[in-house]
Amino acid sequence: MERRYSQQKELVLNAVLDLKGHVSAKQVHDEVIKTNPNVSLGTVYRNLSILSDEGKIKKIEIPNGSDFFDFRLDDHYHIQCTKCKELHDLEIEDLDLLKKVSNLEGFKVVGYDILFKGICPKCLAAANHH
Repeated sequence: MERRYSQQKELVLNAVLDLKGHVSAKQVHDEVIKTNPNVSLGTVYRNLSILSDEGKIKKIEIPNGSDFFDFRLDDHYHIQCTKCKELHDLEIEDLDLLKKVSNLEGFKVVGYDILFKGICPKCLAAANHH
């Protein structure tokens, strides 16, 4: 039982790494079942949670939406398109806000989740063509 569980966890991790993006549990499941059709969506959810808890992938919680999973472990910001719901990395320097929060009396910042919202270039272009 333990071997099978470890093998499934490895399959899920490899799928996240291979997809190289911000992926949903469904996308991971779709990738895993290409070679392992007996792996259930529940197994994928469970293993994504475990991998996130172990720090091997990053869970991105989306308010009022499905969680995404990121292969990048470094602290970085995200922006989500409000139209197509795709999630993108934002490569910007730390916000002044983070420095201000870090200087609050009595607090030690141990991490953060900042999600910006906008409309991606693809959706803007599509809207301009209509």
